[in-house]
Amino acid sequence: MAEAGPPPAAGDLLALSDPVRVRFVARHEAREAALAASRDAIRAAANAIRAVHRTELDRADALIADARAHLDAAVAASSPFPEVLHAGFVPDAAKEVAEAVLTRAACTGAALPGPEAVGVDDASWLHGLAETVGELRRSCLDRVRDGDLAAAEARLDTMQEILSALVTIDAPDGLTRGLRRATDAARAITERTRGDLTTAAGQRDLRAALDAHRETVERLLADGRG
Repeated sequence: MAEAGPPPAAGDLLALSDPVRVRFVARHEAREAALAASRDAIRAAANAIRAVHRTELDRADALIADARAHLDAAVAASSPFPEVLHAGFVPDAAKEVAEAVLTRAACTGAALPGPEAVGVDDASWLHGLAETVGELRRSCLDRVRDGDLAAAEARLDTMQEILSALVTIDAPDGLTRGLRRATDAARAITERTRGDLTTAAGQRDLRAALDAHRETVERLLADGRG
């Protein structure tokens, strides 16, 4: 029976562990840089969406550019370390940037750009598309309050087109990061918005009918036939 060799010297273990320590330091630094940039990207994207709803489009464009720059920084910092890149916060930032870009396009009647044009991965683009449905509902209701049902209906059409695209994605949730749940939420929002617009259209038609009736009665009274 062979005798066990001597235990490794402490100096040997230090020599072996030092590169490991260096690699973890690099990962930690990359994580901190990517996390900070991701937070900045999310903040700029959220402010861009608010600017779109206020029709401050120049400000929205500047904030979207800022969000994209921060996202690029987050990706650059984390790309050497896949475990950092795919930890969750960088894809979350990408989703928010996609939502801002898509909301800006959808609320202004422009064509919706694809993932390459937005500069994000496919799953982040799809989730941004799903989130855009909620922003379109907000814009739709704003148009209803302004009395512009035609613009509201155009936004509902866009919501329905987005939903039609989302339901064609038949892939495991592990690949799409839970897109099925986001699609279900978008479907519920779209159906609720359709109901709200149906009610608003009915009220508009009733008001028009009452106004026409009143005008008829007033004309008859004026002619002495009331």
